[in-house]
Amino acid sequence: MGVLAAAALLLFAAPFIAAQENTRPVYVTGGEDINAINAASEFRIGIHAYNRYSFNEAIHSFERSLSYRPGEAIIMDWLGKAYYRSGLENTALRQWRAAADAYGRNSGPGMILANRVETVANRRLLLPVANDDVRYIESGRYPGRYDDYILYRQPTSVLPQGDGSAWVVAYGSNEIVKIDVNGVVKDRKRGPLNGFDRPYDLVRGVGGKMYLSEYRGGRVSVLSPQGEWLAYIGSKGLQPGMFVGPQNMAVDEDGYLYVVDYGNQRISKFDPDGVYVLSFGARSPLFPGFLSPTGIAARGGRIYAADSVEKCIYMFDPNGNYLGILTGGLSGPESLRFISDGRLLAADTNRVLLIDVDSAIMRELGMVAGNPRVRVVGADMDSNGNLLAANFAASEVSVLTRIDDLASGLFVQIERVFAERFPEVTVEIKVEDRLRRPIVGLEALNFYLSEGGREVYEQRFLQPSYRVSRSDVSVLVERSPETAALRDDLAAAARDISGALGAQGKILSFISAGEQPQRERHENALETAARGRTAEYSPRWRFDLGLRLAATDLLSGEKKRSVVYVGSGRVGELGFEQYSLSEMAAYLANNGIVFNAVLVGAGPPAEEIRYLCRETGGQALPLYRPEGIREMIESVAFIPVGLYTISYRSLLPTDFGRAWLPIEAEVYLMERSGRDSSGYFPPLE
Repeated sequence: MGVLAAAALLLFAAPFIAAQENTRPVYVTGGEDINAINAASEFRIGIHAYNRYSFNEAIHSFERSLSYRPGEAIIMDWLGKAYYRSGLENTALRQWRAAADAYGRNSGPGMILANRVETVANRRLLLPVANDDVRYIESGRYPGRYDDYILYRQPTSVLPQGDGSAWVVAYGSNEIVKIDVNGVVKDRKRGPLNGFDRPYDLVRGVGGKMYLSEYRGGRVSVLSPQGEWLAYIGSKGLQPGMFVGPQNMAVDEDGYLYVVDYGNQRISKFDPDGVYVLSFGARSPLFPGFLSPTGIAARGGRIYAADSVEKCIYMFDPNGNYLGILTGGLSGPESLRFISDGRLLAADTNRVLLIDVDSAIMRELGMVAGNPRVRVVGADMDSNGNLLAANFAASEVSVLTRIDDLASGLFVQIERVFAERFPEVTVEIKVEDRLRRPIVGLEALNFYLSEGGREVYEQRFLQPSYRVSRSDVSVLVERSPETAALRDDLAAAARDISGALGAQGKILSFISAGEQPQRERHENALETAARGRTAEYSPRWRFDLGLRLAATDLLSGEKKRSVVYVGSGRVGELGFEQYSLSEMAAYLANNGIVFNAVLVGAGPPAEEIRYLCRETGGQALPLYRPEGIREMIESVAFIPVGLYTISYRSLLPTDFGRAWLPIEAEVYLMERSGRDSSGYFPPLE
């Protein structure tokens, strides 16, 4: 008997299998226990409903099953899963705690459940990441040498990618190398025929293209999103638009490129086409002039530039006018990079600092201390929330992880099991951190699946969801008296959403959020669907019911998905009459659905709208802002998704399809790991 099968406490065959206190199950014979048979039947119905995303139906079946077998651990476990996917996290936690007690806290399933409870319960109480003081510690390294083989030398910069990998600029080996989350080099680029000449920094520009500064070459290379060389900007020299030792770079919101021209002690600005605009940084009555300019970052109409000799960060406007000192007291600042929450990462000798540009408050995030040779030249945050620090002196990249994440490990959930083609079995596994952030970039070597305590046979790693570019959207239109006067705007929003999705995206459903929310026929009449019928507009319109319906329509669609709400930004008096705000946020987040809002009319969005966006990774933008909403809609195709699909061939006996077959998944990433257990019924024979 395998570990999972022995510890599950309740397995299903015909007749029903009961469990004793410890390990091995005992078969109930001759139909003597009709409650066990009924419980098994309802449990099977619940499992199939769960795998069809019919979570309410699954809840009802599991509750009926539990009424026949009160206190049965595996039923409570699955009931908790169904409540969790329905957004009812408090109820899920109660079921999981009871199941953990029934399993036994020291049993395998009991320990898995205890970890799940701790993760979900703590996540609900945590402050946002940006506001805590958790430190980062080294969890791994991407070494530049493997035995006698040189992988790369003297890294100066890292540029994280959406798939969890990162481009590493290798100054010493004249190349850029792409490294995945396991430290495996997946690609390398050495430039045009004459090659790169001491590449130093790499940044992303408009349309995904990249800029690579070449320190000794005195130029900037323009690269495609895949790293192929396209063109040069500038050349070696002293004149405007020329360089002597270009180093760090930044791109602002309008696509302008700023290059630190170290040898000329200035910063040069170029437009998105590479045309020279201006230079700044010379000594003036207000500004002392650069002595050793290093890192640079641009955001919100300000340019931030570090000076390693003066050990401070200066501020300028986009025209090069000096605005003052952001902060001083640094040790030897090098690169500066903004992260998604608007704060600044600074590489400072052997440490990485976090700086709030509004308050100038600075704190140390982490230190690279695992190697006697340390000079952190560049640092950035990857898609999984880790810090990547380019250690020039040690010729390696250090990976720093939040100490809490390292202690709690990975949050692994077996989301779905397909066994319709048994013995071919396909499993969907979601991998997140403790704050529900997806872990992307994992490969086959990160997963270990076992069935009945033995490694599965012919395990195959299928295309992970983060690599899929297709996306689905469900449009939710507010039918309130306020939007009744804005029907032309609703139609314009629908057109813009459809246009931004393009060929890779699809409007899966169109929901009118009136007093009784309903689906509109929209395939060939999008503007008509957006305008709706006059009778649909009501002061008793229901935001929660409409949002629930819109989200439910996405469950069986693409894994990159979003509800796009179009409305005034207010949720109305009955906005959360049936489902609470926290329940709706959990329903979206636990099913990987991003909430985006397109605002028509005047006024800012209500806090409830902001909360849903914040909890799911979405945005709230006005329809008629100068930049439009295209970027927000296009971003759905780039949502990070930590969902992985693995198939294998089962060797377990099925008892003609009546056996409950256990499965366990373990996931490893450097010093972190996590696991989950589940099970399935094969088809009846």
